[in-house]
Formats: sequence, C-alpha cells, structure tokens
Amino acid sequence: MITPTWLRAATLVVAAAALVVVAWACATAWGAVVHCHPAYAVLLVLTLAGAVVAGVRTLRRRPARPGWRRVLRVVLLVLGAAWVVLLAWLRPFGAVEPALAAMRSDDAVTVTEGAARYVLAPADGGDGTAVFFQPGARVDARAYAAVLRPLAEAGHTVVVAKQPLGIAFLAMGAFDDARDAMPGTERWVVGGHSLGGTVAAMEADAADGDAAAPAAGLLLFASYPASDMSGTLTAAVASVSASEDGLATPAKIDASRADLPADTSFTVVEGGVHAFFGDYGPQPGDGTPTISHDDAREQISAAAVAFVDGLAR
Repeated sequence: MITPTWLRAATLVVAAAALVVVAWACATAWGAVVHCHPAYAVLLVLTLAGAVVAGVRTLRRRPARPGWRRVLRVVLLVLGAAWVVLLAWLRPFGAVEPALAAMRSDDAVTVTEGAARYVLAPADGGDGTAVFFQPGARVDARAYAAVLRPLAEAGHTVVVAKQPLGIAFLAMGAFDDARDAMPGTERWVVGGHSLGGTVAAMEADAADGDAAAPAAGLLLFASYPASDMSGTLTAAVASVSASEDGLATPAKIDASRADLPADTSFTVVEGGVHAFFGDYGPQPGDGTPTISHDDAREQISAAAVAFVDGLAR
C-alpha cells in the first residue's frame, strides 16, 4: 500500500509553493531580509529546509501508514499550507531611496546598524534628548531613515527598532534595551508609524514617569493609541497624519483625540498618504496622494523636529 496519490500531490504542491515563496521573498526584498531583524531570514531558511525534506520524502513513495499517522500527515499538510501563506504575508516592505542614501554616515550624522536597531547619532554628540522609533507593520526599519535623519541633524540621537518579523508587538522590550544601551540620555521621545505608533503609545505611557530618563514625548505618525490614555499619559503628544491616508484615515485620527491628552498637537499633511511616512513603496489599501512624496516627507520631518526641539529646550 502506498500513500494516496492526492496526498502525495498535495504535499508536493505545498513544498513547491514554499520554495517559490522563499525565492520570491529573497528576490523582491533581499535588502530587507538582510538588514531587518534576523527572525524572518531564519524562517526562510527553516522553510527552505522543510520544503526540501518534505518533497524528497514524498518522491520516495514510502509505504502509507494507516490510521492516525495518515490523519497527522493531513493535519501537517494543512498547517504547512497556512505557514506558506503566513510567510508570504510577512515579507517586508523594503526600503527604497532616499531612505537608503540617508543610512550613510557623513560629517553631520553617524549611522550605526546592529541586529536589533540602527542609530542615527549627531556627529558632535548631540544633546540629551533621544528619539526611539517603532516602524509600521512589516516595514523595513531603514525605510524611515530619510524622514527621521533631520532629527539627528538637529542634534537628537535617533534609535529605530528592528522588530522581529516586522511586528511592533514583538518588540515591546526594544525601548528598554535602547535606554539601557544609552544611559547618558536625559529624556526620550517615543514615536512610531501606524502599528508602531500604537505600541509606542503604550511604551510612552509606561515610561513617562521614569526618574532617570523619562519618556517626555510621544510622536505618532499616522497612528493612534489602542486605548484611552487621556487621563494617564503625562508626556507631551504630537500626532502627524495625512489627509488621503487610506489606513489611518482622517476619521480614525479624529476619533483618537478623545484617547489622547487635551493638549495634544495635531498636524495634517494635506494630500499625503500612509506610505509617505517612510520610503518603502506603495502600500495595499492606502489612498491616492495629491502631493509629492518629497513634499510630504519635508512636512513630516519639519513637524517632528519642531516637536522634539520644543521638548529639548
């Protein structure tokens, strides 16, 4: 008795799909795979190995095992198919220019990159205010270099988290790690884009009373908190959004006012969209911009610099 033809065929299809997804992710987002948190690269390698093993074992036409073993194989097949879909969904939005150029050190800003974060530091040492930033979901952390670099040029060290699998909730300890690595910092501004901003709000709320290096500010890029913080958050808050955003829509940003302190400042980039807060290409579900990306990036950076400068004085 051999394994049923349909089960062998389905196994080979799932194994082939896994190989295709691994190849597609590497071909279309190689820079992000290499420069993001290593978790996704590890999953690609494990998926590649698993697909090869499953394919070889299936082609050997091993005898079928009746009863629960066959049921287990079917269950594993379904889980494997779901895994391939998840792996494809997790493929990061890779950084594009001018973000890549902004990752280069020069006389004004020194850029260092590690497995868990990259840092844009003023070459002269800067002041005692640092910005910790959480990227949006599945976005290459480098994609924010161009919009955040003006903060470093203004004298504020910028730390951008590399989130495991590009999910901010998996990097909840990244802010504490950054504070431990920079003990000389007097105050922090915690910020983030989209889902990253939601997590940043939680981190700012937890750290705004820290005696040594408090979270003095919360900077939201096309984002809003997950719960009501209007009565608990003491840090200053700045919300920067876009009028044509199809994800963090103007209606959602307006609704977030009730969850933020009454003195929160709101800046709207007229004509901008969700993907204009970084440089990673178009994003599914986003709106249609009516201004250039360069114009929007300049406005976003200016709002961020003005906010952080005000807290650093």
